[in-house]
Amino acid sequence: MGNSKSSALSKGLLEELKSNTKYSEAELCTWYQSFLKECPSGKISKEQFEGIYASFFPDADPTAYARHVFRSFDTNADGTLDFKEYIVALHLTSGGKTLQKLEWAFALYDVDGNGTISKNEIEEIVRSIFNMIPVDDQKNLPEDENTPEKRAEKIWEFFGKKDNDKISEGEFIQGVMDNKDILRLIQYDEPQKIKDKLKEKKQ
Repeated sequence: MGNSKSSALSKGLLEELKSNTKYSEAELCTWYQSFLKECPSGKISKEQFEGIYASFFPDADPTAYARHVFRSFDTNADGTLDFKEYIVALHLTSGGKTLQKLEWAFALYDVDGNGTISKNEIEEIVRSIFNMIPVDDQKNLPEDENTPEKRAEKIWEFFGKKDNDKISEGEFIQGVMDNKDILRLIQYDEPQKIKDKLKEKKQ
């Protein structure tokens, strides 16, 4: 690895990421090198992020979902992801602790960032998830969740909410922890695909 400052990860950030994610020092350094190769500025734009997702899902349209994921990880709302935000994103979408993942999932579904989730917001995210499921696979979904509207309705019913009610973060996390079926309904199970892609890139 080059000795120049720009290609080395700062000790402080390295320690912080090691303690907050499951990645080793060697993995983080490798990630950083490939991150800089793809993004010499040290930042990923929303368009680049959408491009990364598009390469993971060639048979579907992940643009809307990628946009929501980007929003939920752009913690300082500057329109880009730096290396730290990017690694936290990877960690949470592929293997974060349950509570961390659920806090992130809440942020993902809280489209307008007002601290609660509405039924419309659930429909919006569920629709973006459906865009990533190839049409042939959609045909194999259970009858009561084979459209975005049906799936959103099913999630809403789990929480026992009326149409114009709202779900708070506490309710959301507790509800999902109490019922694993909701977890399956609210997420798109992409981690394995992403892990496989990343393995290919490393080789």
